[in-house]
Amino acid sequence: MLALILAAPVASAQTTPPASDSASKAPEAVPNFFRDIQANAFASLGYISNLNKPQDQSIGLRYFDNRANTFSVDLAELVVQKAVAKAGDAGFRLDLTAGTFAGLTQSAGLRIGDNADLQQAFVSYIAPLGTGLRFDFGKFVTHLGYELIEGYDGYNDNYSRSLLFNYAIPLTHTGVKASYSISPKVSLMAMVVNGWDDAIDNNSSKSVGAQLMVKPADPVALYVNYIGGPENSDDNSSIRHVIDLVGTVTVNPVLSLGVNADFGREDRTSTVVPGKDAKWNGFAGYAKISTPSPFSLGLRAETFKDEGGTRLGIGEARVNEFTITPTFKFGSNFVVRAEGRYDSSDVAPFLDDKGLAKKGQGTLGLNTIWVY
Repeated sequence: MLALILAAPVASAQTTPPASDSASKAPEAVPNFFRDIQANAFASLGYISNLNKPQDQSIGLRYFDNRANTFSVDLAELVVQKAVAKAGDAGFRLDLTAGTFAGLTQSAGLRIGDNADLQQAFVSYIAPLGTGLRFDFGKFVTHLGYELIEGYDGYNDNYSRSLLFNYAIPLTHTGVKASYSISPKVSLMAMVVNGWDDAIDNNSSKSVGAQLMVKPADPVALYVNYIGGPENSDDNSSIRHVIDLVGTVTVNPVLSLGVNADFGREDRTSTVVPGKDAKWNGFAGYAKISTPSPFSLGLRAETFKDEGGTRLGIGEARVNEFTITPTFKFGSNFVVRAEGRYDSSDVAPFLDDKGLAKKGQGTLGLNTIWVY
């Protein structure tokens, strides 16, 4: 026993610790949750000239791009998310945006300064029911409309937004929605939310929304969307309803078409005839011509009628517009596009360089996009 003790080496500070020592353990694997998180970015910069040359440099009846003769950082977006795809998955998404356009997408109650926004912030879970029942809780972009609040997910074929996008429908919602795919050709969505662009509700009632998506054939997709509820501050009785219809078809690799129609009504809120319902409706048609080269051409024509004077803010009016957008895409990340647009109205909501009211307005724009 003594011989064994004497023969044993004496441990010192330089002695290599045994393999069982914690310092020699292999590092633990990174949890799947963190390995599945992805980050993406988007940036859009532009310049627009108003051919009417109004003294205040405004662009009449435009919502996002409402300033002329100035270079602008339209939108910079950072998206961090853990996407969900199958039953049992849980995840989240955060969209932080900043720029000239970001301030206009803000929801009451989630402002980050004048020109930044937490555009989306929601958690997701797919319940193991049937093909998978997905729930999203938080703030998310609206399901209505043909056009997008642009970001890394996608951008529109035109630089400026349509009248329907700006005035007929909301931009974001805060609440809960449930989505379910009956088959690859049919899906449903329903939601209960605070309302139009309200992170904090402005009354004591909620709004409800729904979507039916049908793909009768591979190149055709049809969407029937609805939202209804009281949207005015401290008013639970004036219900606002909007039915939004969207259709898309890929005719061939060169030509794709889209159509958007909106029908809105709000109880007893007309500014034209006090006490009557406000009504609005509009139609927009889209065409995209693609080529084997980096060049493509986006076309849009639309008409919008505000019978109650509540949407455009210029009394009862009809406004029409036509837009042409030539686009060059370099690789998968960089886009340059020009745009010509002409708006006309049956009233005179636009101004010229002498401050005189005009029924027409022409603009020219240039836009660059980077996507990651």
